[in-house]
Amino acid sequence: MLLSSNLKELGTLFRAERKATGKTQADVAKASGLRRETIIRIEAGENIDMITFLKALSAIGKGIRLADRRVDYDSIKGVFDES
Repeated sequence: MLLSSNLKELGTLFRAERKATGKTQADVAKASGLRRETIIRIEAGENIDMITFLKALSAIGKGIRLADRRVDYDSIKGVFDES
């Protein structure tokens, strides 16, 4: 699973995933109904609206999964116990 905590990282991950699918920015733009300039903005980590990002993700066959970034102390408790 790829994790991102800011727009710049998200843009970099999007670009890598797009390239991994063998699609150009123009391909993604056409498939998503967006302009190529919008795909460039996404990959640059610029702020765009969520529906635009979801359209672009869908065009490369990807989605979003929310991950809990809080520490789960119960699961790591044993690491620090001196048993």
